[in-house]
Amino acid sequence: MRKSLKHDALDHRSNTLFGMDFHKFIEKEHMMTNYELADEFGVSLEAVKKLKQRLNR
Repeated sequence: MRKSLKHDALDHRSNTLFGMDFHKFIEKEHMMTNYELADEFGVSLEAVKKLKQRLNR
């Protein structure tokens, strides 16, 4: 099957949540503070808090 650039972009977007890689976030979550995580992934502190809430559900 052929994949277009648009399809590749959708695949990449589905692997991220709040603009960050979910697996890398889980690996670093226990070693870093919320502020350090936000700085590492380039997102807001609020996005880090929301992601942690979703993980706890």
